[in-house]
Amino acid sequence: MSESAGRKSNYGLRLHRFDDLPGQILDVAARELWQHLPGPSLFEIAGREHRPLFVSVLLHGNEDTGWSALQNVLRRHRQSGHPLARRLLLFVGNIAAAKENVRTLDTQSDYNRSWPGTRYPEAPEAGMMRELIEIVAAERPFASIDIHNNTGNNPHYACVNRLEENYLHLARLFSRTVVFFTRPVGVQSAAMARLCPAVTVECGLPGSDAAAVHAAEFVEAALALKAFPEHPVPDHDLDLLQTAVILRVPPDASFSYGDTDADFRFIEDLDRLNFSELPPGTRFGELGGNKDRRLAVVPGGEFDIEPDGYIAYSGGEIRLAQGAIPAMLTRDPRAVRLDCLGYLMHRIDRAGRRIETP
Repeated sequence: MSESAGRKSNYGLRLHRFDDLPGQILDVAARELWQHLPGPSLFEIAGREHRPLFVSVLLHGNEDTGWSALQNVLRRHRQSGHPLARRLLLFVGNIAAAKENVRTLDTQSDYNRSWPGTRYPEAPEAGMMRELIEIVAAERPFASIDIHNNTGNNPHYACVNRLEENYLHLARLFSRTVVFFTRPVGVQSAAMARLCPAVTVECGLPGSDAAAVHAAEFVEAALALKAFPEHPVPDHDLDLLQTAVILRVPPDASFSYGDTDADFRFIEDLDRLNFSELPPGTRFGELGGNKDRRLAVVPGGEFDIEPDGYIAYSGGEIRLAQGAIPAMLTRDPRAVRLDCLGYLMHRIDRAGRRIETP
């Protein structure tokens, strides 16, 4: 493995570039990559089709399915002696956080909030991502995939930032459940969507062999795709949703799951509500001693909505004020603090219009 000439970003964080991936690294767990790689690394791997597929893994250090999936793909091809169907640009991201098995180190900006469009353009991570985008753009990528896990009980699903057909075709290779979102900003798929069809795939909880197999099959399918179909994705092949609001616990508030005293006491199995069609009145939990506490509910999409109209607090209970479909509701306290409690969504049509559920 030889490292190409690289440079530090203006803020000191270096992107390392390599012209191949060494075979021995295909047996190294995500938590051990720090012993083999000098830092965030971009690998160029040869394939028959010239325009590359760009894949990012480990943007969050405790989400290992992407790395396991790419190990599966590359190991299989090397054992067969056959080249990849298409060139691959593989970005292995936050190996420092992977070492500690955490999403992001306290000293870092989130690797998936640091891409062009970020709210934190002066961060070292943002400088590195700008450099990475310049490199990838020069290669005229065919498509882009960002592989993630999450912390709650969620199905496997795909996320897109545009509702154009090629983006939906790419997403449908992974799942019929597709979420359209425009917030949060600074994410990989939004930055890459300016260059090519781009998708984020959510693969459930980390550490799952089945999730790694599913993600590997998706990457293989994308590599093998010579061109996107000219026909639209059939409506019956898509379950299309859009994020309406993001739920956050205020930084100065305490929270718990079950009966432990806190400002917000959520139901014990909150994440079982994910991807269910919930009617108004569905209970999320109750308020603690201070009945004036409120969740932060912020717009998550382009709907003409009043965010505060989604949660009601009658009688000290926390309930849905209108029907919605939750996603990524989590019981992981660190995920709540670093990101959010979860999202509320609605069904939409291909034009992005909300579909009212009877």
